[in-house]
Amino acid sequence: MRRHPVAVPGPLRARSFRWLFVGRTTTSLGNAVAPIALGFAVLDLTGSVAALGLVVAARSIANVAVLLFGGVVADRWPRHLILAGSQGLAAITQGLVAVLVLTGTASVPLLAALSVVNGLAAGLGFPATAALIPQTVPPTLLRQANALARMGVTTALIGGAAAGGSLVAVAGPGWGLAADAASFAVAAVCFTRIGVAAPRTPSSSSVLEELRAGWGEFRSRQWVVVVVAQYCVVNACFQGSMVVLGPVVADDTFGRAQWGLALAALNGGLLLGGAVALRWQPHRALRWGVLLCFVNVLPLLALAYVPVFAVVAVAMVLLGFAIEQFTVAWDVSLQENVPAERLARVYSYDALGSFLAIPLGEATVGPLAQLTHGVRPVLTGCAVLIGLATLGALASPSVRQLRSGPPPVTRQTARARVSFRGRR
Repeated sequence: MRRHPVAVPGPLRARSFRWLFVGRTTTSLGNAVAPIALGFAVLDLTGSVAALGLVVAARSIANVAVLLFGGVVADRWPRHLILAGSQGLAAITQGLVAVLVLTGTASVPLLAALSVVNGLAAGLGFPATAALIPQTVPPTLLRQANALARMGVTTALIGGAAAGGSLVAVAGPGWGLAADAASFAVAAVCFTRIGVAAPRTPSSSSVLEELRAGWGEFRSRQWVVVVVAQYCVVNACFQGSMVVLGPVVADDTFGRAQWGLALAALNGGLLLGGAVALRWQPHRALRWGVLLCFVNVLPLLALAYVPVFAVVAVAMVLLGFAIEQFTVAWDVSLQENVPAERLARVYSYDALGSFLAIPLGEATVGPLAQLTHGVRPVLTGCAVLIGLATLGALASPSVRQLRSGPPPVTRQTARARVSFRGRR
């Protein structure tokens, strides 16, 4: 019987993208295991939720603190080596945490200090991650490459959370942390195998001058500023509502176990969205991605007015699908329109603008729910704010009219594609 060859997606035929895909997926496995193992390790050590909050917050603050510097570094030196270094540092810190937990010598100050170093490593590596994709595939495969990379991350997060929970339950949090460290070490090796050059020759400019240049690049595009401003509101409202108020509603209605299943449904939607993004390539992808941000209101309204598991789960699947369409459209829009030598800095400003809003939302929705004597007004208010922010973004012609797709083929780009094929 004749066997037909298995079709391999275009981006995976490129050697550098394959190593990037494997490295990112492996890193995501570790990131899925880490909070489970660390959370139970701290609780076993202290029994204190406050202590756990301190350790987790130490990492988050360090992560945000170096995002902008990470963008400068990733625009100066080879991005794959920056990722390899950040993952190597993460492997060392998590390995030390594992040793401390397994030997019974851990303490909250030690764990918090190592979490700071781990957060610094993650913050330095983050801007290089997405900015590296355009260096590993030709322009015609950018959307497929971003969709595949996102699908690998989502699959790893789903599998890693399940495997991490089982490992911690059977062997203990110390071994979960050891497995986490091993995954980061494997990812570091994968990233060293990527064969791309630095985005540009390092200059004598100071870090402050580089940051100013990155800020100029960021604010020179109205659609970038508009969408980041939109997501300041979306993230603050949605994350605060789901993380703080979602469990409250679940406790009062369909229960904790089904709340976990509802959150898992989000990951199913992400995978579905990634599969569609591999094939659907609209010319105005950013407009469609921003339009689908309206789906963020569905889970909030479901929790507020129809707190039934089936309804909430369906809303979460739809949200996962919408998130993936927006994220792929956003990444491709940045990668196609921002010069490669400044792309990581633009990503770092984007991340800073988005991440800073999340703690604000998480800190305010609880007190607001107490003031209004219930979660429904707050969930409704958050849904309205998300809708208004999305309407505001769509009102901008720069968002609606931005076109996606590779630039026209010229002699120069044709020669570049031939050169790319020679490096595969």
